[in-house]
This record gives sequence, C-alpha cells and structure tokens, in this order.
Amino acid sequence: MGSALPLGEPVPADGSLPSGIRIDPSTDFGVYLHVPFCRVRCGYCDFNTYTASELRGARQDQYADTLLREVALAAPVLERAGGNRPATTVFFGGGTPTLLPPGDLARMLGGVRDTFGIVDGAEVTVEANPDTVSPTVAAELAASGVTRLSIGMQSAVPHVLAALDRTHDPENVRTAVSAARDAGLDVSVDLIYGAPGESLADWRSSLEAAIALEPDHISAYALIIEDGTKLARQIRRGEVAAPDDDLQADMYELADDLLAGAGFDWYEVSNWARDAAHRSRHNLAYWVGSDWWGFGPGAHSHIGGVRFWNVKHPAAYAQRLAAGESPAAGRETPDAEARALESVLLRTRVREGLPVGELQGEGRHAVAALIADGLIEGPTALRGRVVLTRRGRLLADAVVRALTE
Repeated sequence: MGSALPLGEPVPADGSLPSGIRIDPSTDFGVYLHVPFCRVRCGYCDFNTYTASELRGARQDQYADTLLREVALAAPVLERAGGNRPATTVFFGGGTPTLLPPGDLARMLGGVRDTFGIVDGAEVTVEANPDTVSPTVAAELAASGVTRLSIGMQSAVPHVLAALDRTHDPENVRTAVSAARDAGLDVSVDLIYGAPGESLADWRSSLEAAIALEPDHISAYALIIEDGTKLARQIRRGEVAAPDDDLQADMYELADDLLAGAGFDWYEVSNWARDAAHRSRHNLAYWVGSDWWGFGPGAHSHIGGVRFWNVKHPAAYAQRLAAGESPAAGRETPDAEARALESVLLRTRVREGLPVGELQGEGRHAVAALIADGLIEGPTALRGRVVLTRRGRLLADAVVRALTE
C-alpha cells in the first residue's frame, strides 16, 4: 500500500492554493489519474495500490464517479489562481487502470475533457497489464481518445517474472502490443532489471524480446528495494539475494547498447524512444517542473510551485469527496533553495540537460572536474549545458551531489 505520505501543512476543505499563488497560464498542464487496483500485489511494489481484500469499503465499480468529484473540485481551485487551462497530457497510472472497464476510463477522460479541455494532439496514456488488453479493450480505449498504451512487460523470462511476483503470461505481451497497434495506439513497454536470480543473459533475452515487438518507446528501470515490501522482507531474512550494483550497471550498459543499436535514443536516464515525437511528454513534464494535478488516492500534484498530496486509502478518499471536501492530506511550497536543488536533481536526468548558468557557486566550479571524470559531456558543457555521459547516467546521484554541494 505504499510508503507513508510526507508531512506538510493542512489544506483547506475546498482545496484552495495558498493566498498569493498565481499560476502561469502558459505553463503546460498535465493530468494524472491514479487507478489504485491490482489483482495481485507484486513483491517489489511500493506504489499506492490495493487488492480486492484490502479495499475495506471502497468499491471499484464506483471509483470513476468518485474521481470525477475531485476533477470537479479542481476547476474552481485553478480558476481562482488564474491557471485553469486545457490539459496537454493525460496519464492513467496505477495499479492497473485496465482492471476497470474501458467505459469507466472513457468517462474519467471525458470528465477531464469537459472540465478543463484537452489540447489537440494531446498525449493520452493508459498503463496496462498485458493480460488485461484485448482487441476490444484497445479499440474502446482508442475510441475514447487514448493515444498511447504503456504495457508492463517487466521481463520475457518466466523465472524472472516469478521472482517479481508478476502473474501475466509473457506470451500475452505480443498479443497486447498487436491489439494496441491494430487500434492505432502508440506503444511503450516497461522493463525491470536486477531481479533476484536474473542473469545478464536473462536480461539480454528480455531486451531482445522487447525490441522485437517494435514499440515506439522502452523504459528500463533498475529494481530498487523499498522498505516495507515483501521483497525487502525476503532479502532481510536471507531468502533471496539483494540486487548486485555491478551487475545492474552491466545490465544498464547492455540496455543502452542494444537499444541504441535498434534505433532507440535515450532521452532520460531510464527511458528510450524511437524518435523525439515518441518521448513520454507526460513524464517529461515531471522532470522539467511543469504543472500537473494528480487525481486519485495518494496522488501527488504540483501547481504553481505548490506541492500537495491526497489521502492514501480509497475509502478515505471517497469519504472526503462524498462530504464535498478536498481529499488533499497536506501540502508544501518549497523555497528557492529547495527548488534549485530539485531542478538539478531532475533536469540532469534528461538528454537536454541543465543550463550551466543555473548552477550555484561550488556547483558551477564542479563542472570541470566532472568533465575530467567522464561524467558529463565536455563539448556540451562548453556550450552551456550539463548533459550526462553514459558513465554519468550510472553515477547520476554522485553528479547531483557534486553540482549542489
């Protein structure tokens, strides 16, 4: 059910932003719709998700209507701050959004369209478990305005899927991709590397299988052990081995080699796209600090420099909204120092990098040493931007520390 929410100041019952906050209407506005339902909890997962036995009064069949109450609540909040504008991206995440009927997802998307508007050519993504995607589902999603399906492949190797507690049939990944293509949807596949018992050869097999699907976009994330998860407990008890940092580094380099050889360009540390048009515009908005509103239990938002987050459990979320109150549990307004640190942390992860001129004091002086260490691109830095080399991507946290100390 995810980690604890951060501390923060209370949010008014109507969800209003702090007084004096004015939103720049020219800033892109993304919408995230969280669907917190899963059939099975994966042992590594720390997301705010719930199986049927954990819902305790919340109902999946009422969820779309509940979330739409929050969408309606958001409109006057944005209007009062001068930032009610059409969405440039919409992203259904989870959980497993495709556990809901396509009609429910269509109603949620329709509510966003009716309340805020959606710009022409917007990217509208739905995350999906391969076993939940049929030709009918894909066609219905496309008809509702969805443009992109992000399929949770994770691995093509059965014993690796088992180590991750993934229950989908690996053969169904190809079926899901085919259904999405036939419906006219763009396709992304997500992979995870470094699972217990996964070898470099296993990882190569998964990469080659993903490339053979000819998707538009591939994400490859190193397995991170989160406190409180089943996998963390298994490692603590010595039942399985913790991820090996050196092996994960080898896996990352193999991914970068194979994906580049297949025509995919990296544009963020863990993401590769067939071309710039197929980058995840929604996720890029997070990395460059645009505005987004996250709807749903546990969802986080960033509007006009203010961050706020919702209560976690679907039942508590529904109760707040049924009472006509904001489901926000807390908020914060980072100061200039915190925002500068966050900008370095996030923008160094993307291909376009960070302007050298935004670095402060010792951080700017660290650039020369980072070039000498092969962690940032020298010619690009001389042109005024900090861009990670491949070695720098492997050591991104160390680069950020050097640039912010």
